[in-house]
Amino acid sequence: MPSKYRETSSHQELRRRLVEQLQAAGIRDLAVLNAFDQVPRHMFVPERFAARAYADEAFPLGHGQTISKPSTHALYLQALNLEGDERVLEIGTGSGYQTALLAMLADHVYSIERVPKLAEAARARIESLGFTNVAVRASDGTYGWRAFSPFDAILVTAGALEMPKPLLEQLRPGGRMLIPIGDSESQQLHRIEKTAAGEIEDTVIGEVRFVPLRGLGGHADIERRGGE
Repeated sequence: MPSKYRETSSHQELRRRLVEQLQAAGIRDLAVLNAFDQVPRHMFVPERFAARAYADEAFPLGHGQTISKPSTHALYLQALNLEGDERVLEIGTGSGYQTALLAMLADHVYSIERVPKLAEAARARIESLGFTNVAVRASDGTYGWRAFSPFDAILVTAGALEMPKPLLEQLRPGGRMLIPIGDSESQQLHRIEKTAAGEIEDTVIGEVRFVPLRGLGGHADIERRGGE
């Protein structure tokens, strides 16, 4: 492992400062804050950005993908309100950083990344940290992972033009899903809740900006269908 990726006391101090920044920004969930204090973000960013790993910045991963700002991850995770016994589906593994955070907050995490090289690298990082409650695969995440459904929570980390129906179908009654919906310039983060009766309740949390979703409900899919 390159020396810049090794854990040091300096990294621990930088994580404590990051947690303080997240608290100042309104993150109150102690389990979420503890996850940020424990997961080494410098192991998930490209090596050229390792010195800035604990800044509240997004970094390119290649293949048109990014690792989001820590504050964005924190917003997502707090909005999910996980209790620790959930089965979670993550669409868009990326670097694997959010996946590792989820692994500390949920019973089991199933994560799908459409870029095989990113999926392979994320899996290796997560395994190197000793997590045993994570499964990562390379696939089109907009179809979900039906073999392990239904899920208590689903996170989509790319901006959709409309809701992928398979994800709604794989959400457990009483479950919640977070998904950015909008065009490439302006998106809103939606918190979707499925009631015990199977009805859908949709709450807008705020403005966000993610890379475009590819697949069902994504930009190429809508273009192919003529903008329906």
